[in-house]
Amino acid sequence: MPLPHFLLLIVFVIVMAALTIWIFASSGVPIAMLGLMALVAAGVMRLLARVE
Repeated sequence: MPLPHFLLLIVFVIVMAALTIWIFASSGVPIAMLGLMALVAAGVMRLLARVE
């Protein structure tokens, strides 16, 4: 992957993370709930992606 594409990908991920946090904060949902949802989603993906 060329360096400019990689850097744009990093910028995109950071902007989307900031947008997600801003939307959750403005909707009144606690940030802890966002963290819990991310943790559960990561756990589910880990279970689904297991190769054993």
